[in-house]
Amino acid sequence: MSRPMARATRRDRAASATKRSRASTAVRSTAHPVTSSTARRSRASTTTDPKRASISAPRLRVLVTAGPTREHVDPVRYLTNESSGKMGFAIAAAAARAGHAVTLIAGPVTLATPRGVRRIDVVSARELLAVCQREFRRCDALVMAAAVADWRPVKKLAAKWRAKDSGAERTTLLLARNPDVLATLTRGRRSASKTVIAFALETGAGVARAKKKLAKKGADWIVLNDPSALGGERTSVTLLGANGEHIELRDRTKSAVARSLVELLGSV
Repeated sequence: MSRPMARATRRDRAASATKRSRASTAVRSTAHPVTSSTARRSRASTTTDPKRASISAPRLRVLVTAGPTREHVDPVRYLTNESSGKMGFAIAAAAARAGHAVTLIAGPVTLATPRGVRRIDVVSARELLAVCQREFRRCDALVMAAAVADWRPVKKLAAKWRAKDSGAERTTLLLARNPDVLATLTRGRRSASKTVIAFALETGAGVARAKKKLAKKGADWIVLNDPSALGGERTSVTLLGANGEHIELRDRTKSAVARSLVELLGSV
């Protein structure tokens, strides 16, 4: 009697194992059904999104200049201007957020470097020109927001300038003209392979003067502003294009103006 019962028990176990296996297979199949909609979603998830790809990969090599220059008279005195560098730094930040590879050449300012931006610090106009000449060759776009000093002392004194020690009420400081950085880079001609945006701060006859600079400097656009923008968080600007466009941006944050300028980089 014991042997037939043993055989029956083995058959029962085998049958039970088969049922469990089938049930397990059924559970796995119903938990993740492979339907045509699932297949479509799977294929869609592996398809490259052009917009997302353009954001994740640098699209343009953008060169931005910002801030003032300093032209030293002696070790402690220098000629400079009121530029804070905020506009140029905002442009660099906006370009980086748009996915561009950004190099920022900064004059002497205390602003933090925008995230994802490569920064090079300079002091004088001639230092700025030297770095720009190296970087301009490999960029796709240049935004020349730096406020470059037009003049520098003919000679930087090794020690403090002590003209007052003679008792004179007046003195003379000889100045030499600094190079025009942008005109030197472009040679006064627009490029088919680079987008160039210049800046002009004017106190009178602004549009007429800016248009002359636009042509002289070989730029595609020029941003016209006035002294009210210096050091502030907001600004009003006029964008003049070499193609005749005239765009007014009134009372905007510098970050908002920066985003508008970045949008122009691929427009010519």
